This record gives sequence, C-alpha cells and structure tokens, in this order.
Amino acid sequence: MILTDSLLDFFLETRKHTEQLCAPLEIEDYVVQPIIDVSPPKWHLGHTTWFFEEFILKALAKDYQIFDEDFSFVFNSYYETVGKRVVRSDRGNLSRPSVQKVYDYRHYVTSAMKDLFSENQNREVLDLLEIGIHHEKQHQELLLTDIKYILGNNPLLPEYSNDFIEHPLGKHRQEWVAVEEGIYEIGHDSGDFCYDNELGRHKVYLHSFEISNRLVTNQEYIEFISAGGYQKFDWWHAEGWDWVLNTKIEAPLYWHNINGEWHYYSLKGLQKVDADAPVTHISYFEAFAFAQWKGCRLPTEFEWEAAQSYFPWGKRWEWTESAYLPYPNYQKADGALGEYNGKFMVNQKVLRGGSVATPIKHTRPTYRNFFQTNLRWQFTGLRLVK
Repeated sequence: MILTDSLLDFFLETRKHTEQLCAPLEIEDYVVQPIIDVSPPKWHLGHTTWFFEEFILKALAKDYQIFDEDFSFVFNSYYETVGKRVVRSDRGNLSRPSVQKVYDYRHYVTSAMKDLFSENQNREVLDLLEIGIHHEKQHQELLLTDIKYILGNNPLLPEYSNDFIEHPLGKHRQEWVAVEEGIYEIGHDSGDFCYDNELGRHKVYLHSFEISNRLVTNQEYIEFISAGGYQKFDWWHAEGWDWVLNTKIEAPLYWHNINGEWHYYSLKGLQKVDADAPVTHISYFEAFAFAQWKGCRLPTEFEWEAAQSYFPWGKRWEWTESAYLPYPNYQKADGALGEYNGKFMVNQKVLRGGSVATPIKHTRPTYRNFFQTNLRWQFTGLRLVK
C-alpha cells in the first residue's frame, strides 16, 4: 500500500495523464469505434470515472449526489452485478453525452474523490482507491492503443503525436540465456499492489531452457514473410491457418507494402519499417508460427517469470505459450470487483511484461495480461525460447 498522501498524488497524477493522452485528438476522434474491440476515447474517459463513482463514492461518500442517472448504463463495461449497460459494439453510437459533459463528469468525480479522501482514509477507501487508480492505468494503455487503431484506420493515416517513441531500437546482439532446471516460485509476494490473478504464489518445476535476451525484430519478421510465412501451413496451428486463410493477412497489423518496401502506421504517421525495432501488433497465431519457423518456441509464463531478471522487458507485451488460468488457491473477490479477472480465465493466452503504451508505475514481473489468440491491436511481440 502506498502512503496515504502519496496515494492522493498518485490518483491526481493518473487522472491528469488520461486527459493528457486525449489532448492531441480532434473532437471528432472521441466517438469513433472501428471494431468491437476498440472503444471510443470518450467512453474510456467516462468509464474510468464511473468506476470511482460506482465502487467508491456511491458506497462510501456521505450524501453523494450522482452526476447523471444514465451514466451507469452508458459507462458500465462488463459488470453483470451492477446492472444493464450499453452493448459493447454500440459504444461508437454514443454521440451524446457530449465530450464536454464527459469532461465535466470527470472533474465532478475527481473533486468528490478528493473530498472523500480528506475525510475518510480507512483501509477500505485506500484499497478501493488503489484498485481504481490501476484500473484507470489499464485503460490508459487501452486508450492509447485504441487511438492508434482509430487513426490507423483513417484513410489519411494522420499523425497522433510526434513526441511518442513507439519503436525503440533493439540493436544489441542476440544472446541465449541459459536457465537451469529446478523448482521456481511464481506469483506476487510483496505488500505492493497487484491484481488477484497474480496471487497464489506457488512452486513450479522447470526443465532447463535457453531464452533470448531480446525481442524478435522487424528484420527477422520480414525474413519470415519472405520465406512464405503466410503461405505455408507447416508452421501454423490449424485454427491459426484457418484465421490466415479467412482474413487474407500477409503481415503484422498496420504494415503496408508500398512499391516493394514495407511501411507501417505509427502514432507519428506512416513511416518505413525500422528493421532493428521489435516487431509488434502480431497475434498469438503469428508469434507461434514464427517461432516454429525458427525451430524454437514461445516461453511459458513461468519460464518468462523465472528468467525475466536476465533481459530487458517492457517495450512489447510478450506472448507466452500459457493458457490464462487461475493459480493454486485462487480466490475471486466478492461482489462486482470479483468480475475483474476471474470470469475471463478461459480461451485466452497470457502475455507478460508491458509495452510502450503501458503507463509508469503499473507493470511488474508478476503482471499477467491476457488476450484471445487472434487479437493484434495491442503492442504485442515475442521472445524466443529453445
């Protein structure tokens, strides 16, 4: 638990950062929803605000007046316990409430949270506040990723910001880090914040393996494409190959072959692919196929956690070979907050690390992200094991 005064600063810093991420947007950008997986920026602004109102202010703030009775219906995401909500695919149809009203809502709730914090700093308030802060940080990552998808599917491929470093270079020489077989402890083990899916620290037995000290680069991935990576079924799962055939995909998301040269859309606009940067926006299917082509494999999430101190990480979410499952003795929280992680532990793969879109003070070696095998809009990459 962060000290109480620092926690308030952390809250205010987090609220401010969400709005800073939206600062480069035009007003028309706030409502666009190209696909079901992408939520409009306006919805993220409202949902992260609703979270504090619904789970903290309504329950714990004396005489709190709800900002707008319709907002729980508009900005609830997936909490069945809380009540009805707008269908996810319809979030882009919400031309009302206006962007200005959503910002008014944010400022109203932020002010009410400051008042509550000044009057009540019991353990329940502090724990819920910390969860709410990290919930908003998760949405900051989603917000930036969704903004990229919105702009990257605009025919004009407009620039979001020239200041955002999206493609860090990975020029250091590849080395293979040897990890000895043995018993390793996995899971969160400190008093610092974590999600419930990181708890249940337990022992696992690992066979010896070697793991790459760097992520797969764009140049390596171009070699896979040139070798017929998307034309030969040999390296793919059956489901992955069906996905390739049905989607007609031939390269990572946002890649464009222009006059025989690969370009990609970045938050700085359309650029030539940087050969030395780590590849990103690939699905688990593609990560698996690439690893098979190289005669390697993906790490399990346990191998990744056991080895993570030996290499830099955090520039790309890294696909693992592990299904997203509960740890031993996992306990789902009571009530609506129990819906946060547990109900998604099916048909998903674990990602480890973090990405260039992950906000500061949010990720850690035990953090478990999770996505379905076909999704590519997040900043996902891969690291090889042999």
